[in-house]
Amino acid sequence: MTETKSITAPARDRALDLLKWLAMLSMVMDHLRYAGWHANWLYVPGRLAFPWFCLAIAVNVVRSGRREVEPSVKWKYLTWLAVFSVVAELPYRIYMAGEVTTLNVLPTLALGLLVAQGGLSRSWPARVLGIAALAIGVLFGPQLMFGMYGVLLPLAYVLVLRTSLWLAIVPGIVCLLSNEWPKIIDGMLWGDPISIGALVACLLAPLLGLAILRWRPAFGVWPMRRWAYLIYPVHFLLLFGVRQLIE
Repeated sequence: MTETKSITAPARDRALDLLKWLAMLSMVMDHLRYAGWHANWLYVPGRLAFPWFCLAIAVNVVRSGRREVEPSVKWKYLTWLAVFSVVAELPYRIYMAGEVTTLNVLPTLALGLLVAQGGLSRSWPARVLGIAALAIGVLFGPQLMFGMYGVLLPLAYVLVLRTSLWLAIVPGIVCLLSNEWPKIIDGMLWGDPISIGALVACLLAPLLGLAILRWRPAFGVWPMRRWAYLIYPVHFLLLFGVRQLIE
């Protein structure tokens, strides 16, 4: 029984786990800007977090589609995102009190998952949910972190993973549009180095993420399993405590 399980179980993808850890690191670096230090430059590496999380979602959607004859809605994956969307909202609002204009990022990722599944699946329930998720993204874009384009980003990655890496510019453009692109473009035209760095980070994030996935790390990578959802709400509380100490 044990031997059969070890033979049939899919091997852990260390490159994908590495991508998730780097996305998490980028996210924490971005949020350090609000801990009380003057570190606005962290906005640049922070632009990598969301597109890399979206890429991880797209990879899981595409792999599931290849394994299954009739890809369907991944209810367990969606449930975890939905549950921690609720769990993380209060810590998010506590830490980002002066900056909050949207929900935390997990609702955007959950909708993006549904849109990506709907775009890939031949199952009508998955397609209907994907269309509904896209409609929510369009209607409630201002209330969602990264807005409507953030909801579309996992699907843009699915397009690349299913066709050609040459299309990686597509999720790069969608990534830029999901960020504060008018401010980024305006700042770039004025020669602001942070705006220039943010523009480059948004456009290159998909290529960098795909390069990481194609790499085969020679070192071990700690598997990022479901417990990692806890990192999102907990890191807000830890950073809030750091800010209280600094102030």
